[in-house]
Amino acid sequence: MKQAYLLLLLIAALAACNSGPSGKQAANTDSAYKEKLVIYQMMTRLFGNTNSTNKYYGSIGENGCGKFNDINDKALDSLKTLGITHVWYTGVIEHATMNDYSTQGIEADDPDVVKGRAGSPYAVKDYYDVDPDLAVDVKNRMGEFEALVKRTHAHKLKVLIDFIPNHVARKYRSDVKPAGVKNFGEFDDKSKAFFATNDFYYITGKNFIAPKGINAGGDEFKSVLKDGKFNESPAKATGNNVFVESPSIDDWYETVKLNYGVDYKNNEKKYFDPVPPVWLKMRDILMFWTKKNVDGFRCDMAEMVPVEFWNWVIPQVKEINPALIFIAEAYNPNVYAKYLNEGKFDFLYDKVGLYDTLKRLIKNEPNAYVQSITAAHDSVREFNDRMLSFLENHDEERIASKGFAGNALYAIPAMTISATISRGPVMIYFGQEVGEKAEGKEGFGGDDNRTTMFDYWGVSAHQQWMNGGKFDGGLLSDEQKNLRSFYCKLLTACNSCEALRDGEYYALPTDDKSKVFSFIRYTGNTIALVIANFSRTDYYDEEITLPLEQLSLAKKKIRSIKELLSGTQLEVNGNTIRVKVPPMGANLIELRIESWECLMH
Repeated sequence: MKQAYLLLLLIAALAACNSGPSGKQAANTDSAYKEKLVIYQMMTRLFGNTNSTNKYYGSIGENGCGKFNDINDKALDSLKTLGITHVWYTGVIEHATMNDYSTQGIEADDPDVVKGRAGSPYAVKDYYDVDPDLAVDVKNRMGEFEALVKRTHAHKLKVLIDFIPNHVARKYRSDVKPAGVKNFGEFDDKSKAFFATNDFYYITGKNFIAPKGINAGGDEFKSVLKDGKFNESPAKATGNNVFVESPSIDDWYETVKLNYGVDYKNNEKKYFDPVPPVWLKMRDILMFWTKKNVDGFRCDMAEMVPVEFWNWVIPQVKEINPALIFIAEAYNPNVYAKYLNEGKFDFLYDKVGLYDTLKRLIKNEPNAYVQSITAAHDSVREFNDRMLSFLENHDEERIASKGFAGNALYAIPAMTISATISRGPVMIYFGQEVGEKAEGKEGFGGDDNRTTMFDYWGVSAHQQWMNGGKFDGGLLSDEQKNLRSFYCKLLTACNSCEALRDGEYYALPTDDKSKVFSFIRYTGNTIALVIANFSRTDYYDEEITLPLEQLSLAKKKIRSIKELLSGTQLEVNGNTIRVKVPPMGANLIELRIESWECLMH
């Protein structure tokens, strides 16, 4: 693989000798975080699985399942080396599944309302428990999770887990809830479609009808597992705000919507006084997991829950741990400011802006120009340091899949931008760093260019990195090793380079139809010049003059210059640099600067 090299330009900031910025404040002093968050999302059930059978709709016995214990010291070392600061363990909380644990005291689920053999991690059946699939000893499953948290912290990594506030599994029932805790819906008045103190919404006078067309892996499962006789009377509203008794197969039919005191059938009238019972239950759940020493929550579909709830609950939970991080999955730019300011979230997904823009450029779509990156960045200018950037997660297509780019290397310029354009968090999805293609029809997920979150499966490229539990990349191709090396250098630079960690953003001019995007991040001591070349065919080969005068840096001297992705020491002639960036490549150039006054001493 050709290692990323980049276009480039410029410079900015005032600096005093060795004491950091002076004059204009360049450092991120308002941030509560001393580092840039670099998040590694792993689908926990898939991460440690070494089984490569990959049978369509295979059972846990046939296709295997990763465990908490598989995420061992070697695995965590490999993540730390990659530059990761936070691990998002996806699918930890117990959810509905076709796997039967009734002999372990866990009530079995009805396959009519389970997606895939493993089940969706977002159909929670017990907020106070962890997924038994992830335990070696099911009876000690919580102990194994707690040990994972301690192990992660021992490697100086932080732990994030999902909080799913909008909906629960249709057969929600906590088997291990603390004394005094009541199950959702236990005291509901089911004769009312909406009632302020109900936990659920009801389709009165109607029975739930499971969607047709679900065939769990062939005729042998059709009659045995899914008989269409799931009993729910009256029917409850479905999680994606479907208020009918018969949701479609494309709806979140495996879940039911929780009632936060909003009457959706009556102009969304709000009943928040007294505090709705669901608010109290959810606060207690967040406090339960906070006391398990997790470091933060990725909040699923946060904008489907009223902002007033977040305003009420987040400060209370942070009284236990003020350093907790709350990340909102939100897709409506019109409510970003509201959920950050009033809702008190720390970070939001940058999906419809930066992600969608970079995806079009990676795919080389017609009329995809780099100016749109500036537009996406400017659209969240007032809070771009609170936007989480990414190119993959469990909902999105894999970069290397046939439906996205078909080649993981095509994402090098976009990934460089995603990781460096702001002080906000950056996230990668497990297997992204080794070019996972998401090939194969796993089960409910189908052949959709994504890694399944519904099925038991072996993730092939990631398994090559695992190398039977050695986590040393021993089975990777040279191209995959080079790709992972790129990710390692890029993600490590996010915190090792002061300008990328703390610096201000300075945009560089771009031609109308250019395929090259460049910008500067800077503090008083360090400048990072970022050049990304999205052209599939053309090198970017230019001599760049740094506009020191315009950036109030005429009295500054460049002390050293290094291309961080290749490790190459570069030379500068006065304030001019020669850069050469290959097609689909990037340069990330760090310049350390001093004032002439410093050099005279």
